[in-house]
Amino acid sequence: MTRIVLGSASKGRLRILRQAGIDPTVIVSNIDEDALIASLDPDMPPEAVVAKLANAKALSVAAQLPEELAADCVVIGCDSMLYFNGALCGKPGYEEAARDQWTAIAGSTGYLLTGHALLRIVAGVVTHAEGDTGSTTVHFGDPSEDELSRYIDSGEPLGVAGAFTLDGLG
Repeated sequence: MTRIVLGSASKGRLRILRQAGIDPTVIVSNIDEDALIASLDPDMPPEAVVAKLANAKALSVAAQLPEELAADCVVIGCDSMLYFNGALCGKPGYEEAARDQWTAIAGSTGYLLTGHALLRIVAGVVTHAEGDTGSTTVHFGDPSEDELSRYIDSGEPLGVAGAFTLDGLG
């Protein structure tokens, strides 16, 4: 039986697959996103950057597969970044960066870019690969200082692209 492997630590992605009746094996990639982005052509279109990240994550997971999964599986690699004011914004990582991000985006519009890479693996060999990038227009509200502080204190914006989620608190 073909197994599905989600190469992502995203609870939202896992939830979506489970809601669709798919219970994937989760293996998180070991990709250094910042280093990979730094190695790319600075003039690369943002959609291509996100696609490269998704593909790198899928390939990283494929290289980590235990033999029983590598026999017959599909690996899904994903990456999302916010494109705002001509720049890609990743995960802020810490509270001050999340606050700065929200100060910039509040009341504005940005684009959530999500890259997807799928690798079909049979007998440990990639037999087929597909990938694409989707874009979602996001109109941001203008939270009060108290609302923003509570949101940042929740921890949610620290580990997600652009310091917000479409399927959580903010």
